Amino acid sequence: MLDNHQKNIATFIHLSTFSRFIFPFGNFIGPIILWVTNKDKSEFIDAHGKQAINFQVSILLYAIIIGAITIPFFMFKIFSGFDFIDFNGFHDFHINIGKPSPLLYIGGGLGVLAVVGFIIELVLIVSASLKARDGEYYKYPLTINFLK
Repeated sequence: MLDNHQKNIATFIHLSTFSRFIFPFGNFIGPIILWVTNKDKSEFIDAHGKQAINFQVSILLYAIIIGAITIPFFMFKIFSGFDFIDFNGFHDFHINIGKPSPLLYIGGGLGVLAVVGFIIELVLIVSASLKARDGEYYKYPLTINFLK
């Protein structure tokens, strides 16, 4: 039987991922500290701790992949037409901007995908903490199980 203390710890494990907005890598440090100190007390806490940590590591991996794909598109666009400012003195100063490259659209689309992924991540964290508060198990979607 789950008591309120176990439910609260499991809930705070998920909510501690928001500590990344206060200090760097708080989304890893907070859940790991709470999970390591309380995993032996309950199977429920252990399961939620593993899920929260696996989800955060998976999100980091997905962000690195999207970033590795996106950055080259912007770099190719920036350095392909480097002479976009013609300066012939103050009397004849103008900026030449050509039509956008398809590479810019692809990179921008991946950037939008990253923002949508961030919003979905926030919604999933809140959903997981609500399930933990209610005493239910929760499995994050698209999570790679590093800790089993």
